[in-house]
Amino acid sequence: MPEGPSELDRRFMAAAIRLSERHVGLTGTNPSVATLIVRDDGDGPVIVGRGVTAEGGRPHAETQALAEAGARARGATAYVTLEPCAHHGRTPPCAEALVAAGIARVVSAAADPDPRVSGRGHAILTAAGLAVTPGVMAADAGRPMSGYLCRLTRKRAEVTLKLALSSDGCLGRIGAGPIAITGPVANAQTHLLRARHDAVLVGVGTVLEDDPQLTCRLPGLADRSPLRIVIDPGLRTPPTSRLAATAREVPTAFATLGAAPAAQRRALATAGCDFIACEADPATGLVALPELLEDLAARGIASVLVEGGRRTAAAFLDQGLVDRLVLLVGPHAIGPGGIAAPLDLTSARRDFRLEREACYGADRMYAFTRKDR
Repeated sequence: MPEGPSELDRRFMAAAIRLSERHVGLTGTNPSVATLIVRDDGDGPVIVGRGVTAEGGRPHAETQALAEAGARARGATAYVTLEPCAHHGRTPPCAEALVAAGIARVVSAAADPDPRVSGRGHAILTAAGLAVTPGVMAADAGRPMSGYLCRLTRKRAEVTLKLALSSDGCLGRIGAGPIAITGPVANAQTHLLRARHDAVLVGVGTVLEDDPQLTCRLPGLADRSPLRIVIDPGLRTPPTSRLAATAREVPTAFATLGAAPAAQRRALATAGCDFIACEADPATGLVALPELLEDLAARGIASVLVEGGRRTAAAFLDQGLVDRLVLLVGPHAIGPGGIAAPLDLTSARRDFRLEREACYGADRMYAFTRKDR
């Protein structure tokens, strides 16, 4: 029987999970995983090696932690937030590296659904005589890598919907362009949220109305801006828009249908934009969202932040494609002419589980996860 986790195991795993947050959104098609190497020579446990998946996805966390620990890894315990990989790629399997380093025990959190790994990483460890304690704080460890887990298990990108609501439940005012609903602290959190996703998505209506930038503009994090995606079936986005004008600095793609005008496509392509050829929803004639999310997953995009437009938000909600929901509620009302949001706090609580809430100055933030996830 595997040795059960102790309170000390939970403490070190919690520390590893916090470390794994460091590179969320930076590790390409790999998840941001963390490893701690801990040994006890009689004076209490000491962390002798740390690692988090490097930017771009290589090297893996285990490799870095073992390199830092050196000879001190022999006889130590490794805390890993995801089952160690078991397949040969550009580097040998991390499970074999843990065995070769003389690790005595491995405590792991989330299971890896990748068929090349699932269960095989633990099997390599146990076959070599290591003690393995799996599943420790698995749900907590899964949150920083939820996009990766979604891409592997549901074969589509994970969707987070972010909405800024006025106190009377509106997203803005008809024909008024962008309206400030939340303050600077909440706005900074939105930029941080963008930096943690592989892509940020809006509908063409938002582009035509607001001409957004959709970048991460926090000091020192400008290079964390994700891929910008516009659902624009007929390619109505002007080549003079801020998205097109900056497409060579920040990757920008348009989800289109086959009937999009060729001249408009050429103009946007000249500006440096990319295109995602989409299927049409037979019921609406618009872009089929489930297929779009599958195509994005096939491109290695695991997480999408949906930010823009009532129609786009409602479409993702109505089709059950929203995995996570972030509501930012400002203190002021929009009043007459307001654009009603597709849901409010009451309806959000019906389908989603509240995980966290916070005050951002005068604004309130509510973070939800879909109940059936």
